[in-house]
Amino acid sequence: MSQDLLDRLLAGTLPDPDGPGLLSVPVRRVVIARTLAGREGELVRSLALGPRLAVVSDPTTRRVLGERVVAALSAAGPIEEVVLDEAPHADDATVAAIRARTKDASALIAVGSGTINDLCKHAAFLDAKPYAVFGTAPSMNGYTSMSAAITEHGHKKSLPARPPQAVFLDLGVLAAAPARMIRSGLGDSACRSTAEADWLLAHLLLDQTYRLAPFMLLRRDEDALLANAGALMAGDLDAMEVLARTLVLSGLGMTLCGGSYPASQGEHLISHYIDMLGEPAWPASFHGEHIAVTTLTMARIQETMLEGPAPAVAPSGLGPVDFERHFGAELGASCWAAFAKKAFSPDVAAALQGRLAREWPEIRRRIGAVVRSSAEVEKALLGAGAPTRASDIHVPENFYREAVLHAREIRDRYGFLDLAADSGRLSALAAKA
Repeated sequence: MSQDLLDRLLAGTLPDPDGPGLLSVPVRRVVIARTLAGREGELVRSLALGPRLAVVSDPTTRRVLGERVVAALSAAGPIEEVVLDEAPHADDATVAAIRARTKDASALIAVGSGTINDLCKHAAFLDAKPYAVFGTAPSMNGYTSMSAAITEHGHKKSLPARPPQAVFLDLGVLAAAPARMIRSGLGDSACRSTAEADWLLAHLLLDQTYRLAPFMLLRRDEDALLANAGALMAGDLDAMEVLARTLVLSGLGMTLCGGSYPASQGEHLISHYIDMLGEPAWPASFHGEHIAVTTLTMARIQETMLEGPAPAVAPSGLGPVDFERHFGAELGASCWAAFAKKAFSPDVAAALQGRLAREWPEIRRRIGAVVRSSAEVEKALLGAGAPTRASDIHVPENFYREAVLHAREIRDRYGFLDLAADSGRLSALAAKA
């Protein structure tokens, strides 16, 4: 069972499929229970986090679970309660505000989901403090990861973060979360296939590091998660446990790999592009809602590329001026600095072309063995009422196609968006997105 995998991983007794030895993660405890009511104080005290704790929430997460946590912890000693504004932004300014308000605390206790967790774990990293988190929604896979999605000077980045000492997930609280947040978690989980395909492509074509471990952790639950996606919306706690465990294991997979590689590839680049350059006036969507849509886009692009003959690649021909023209001076310089690391010279492109000609059948076979069809993913998303089209996340179709075309330019990771662009096919594929 996947619970057994999680328990053995936390205990340090799970063999590493990528080599000799055992897998090890810095997270000490993960508690997933049908209810945690009455146990909050005991769970935190067992971690011995220090004499003064800071509990960070926003008005909504405080009402949902924070009041229980504050009451339980206050009974044992002084705490610092930090209640952020409603719908706080995961940006450098909010991180700075949290650090200022928790400077006297020995540890941080986050009560929330994506944004609050990212803010607290990055603040904890910067101040070298431990932290733990009580999740309030099954909306994303970042509870156990060592990176945080934080916007710095308008550029959304994956920044270093403190791994949690513990993650506490009350299934009753998670099941009562807004439906969109539950669908968001499903969307963030559905990208396993497209992320693995992109990462494996970079390994097979460019000899970049690739690991089996993060995907081994997810494999046992994935069939049940996708097959029973509709049950999540009916309040089924067994289905919710599968989703919660998937999100935790996905985050731990990123921790094992020292980065977000196994869970954030082309589908996340498209989402990040939308976040960075979309209009603030558009109705807001959750991160996982974006990923549901962008995962389908990437799955279709990957399927189309894998169905065809060996791609004929050439240098992109892009340069700093192109990035400044498209992104503006400051953001363009930042994006070019990342993209330049994967820009091929003519000699490298020629060598890769030869490799593709020789090895494409094996590359297709290896990637084909780990992907799920776009039809299967779409069926699961639709079964839960999750978004599947750009209009479902309030993004105009023309802008969405622009995002598909240019998303690869914001980061140095090489995947199917790059292969499609370098072989002259991305424009046509983006036009169909």
